[in-house]
Amino acid sequence: MKHVAKGSWVTVGEKRFYSRSKAEHFFARYLQFLKASGAIRDWLYEPETFWFLEIKRGIRSYKPDFKIIELDGSHWWAEVKGYMDAKSRTKLKRFAKYYPDEKLRVIDSKWIQTNSTKLKGLIK
Repeated sequence: MKHVAKGSWVTVGEKRFYSRSKAEHFFARYLQFLKASGAIRDWLYEPETFWFLEIKRGIRSYKPDFKIIELDGSHWWAEVKGYMDAKSRTKLKRFAKYYPDEKLRVIDSKWIQTNSTKLKGLIK
């Protein structure tokens, strides 16, 4: 499966964006596969920043990697993480606290490894 180098401009479907990792690029291709097969309505890369206005120091905002729009118009967020550092944990905790109605799923390296093998022949 062809992967881009870390930190590259990529085009997936009709979307061009700066992918920060091979895992993000793979997940975007997976989402495009879901869209093309009619399983989701659409996906967007980093379309929104969530601010933590009550926080005066440290991590004051968070921009999830992907917004996934379901067929019924509802949405959820995906964060692709190969490695979970303290700063990332803080962002996720604050997002959950200040935006409790938003759904977020972390796509970790285990998910990427498992699914890149399973989906190898399906995702271009």
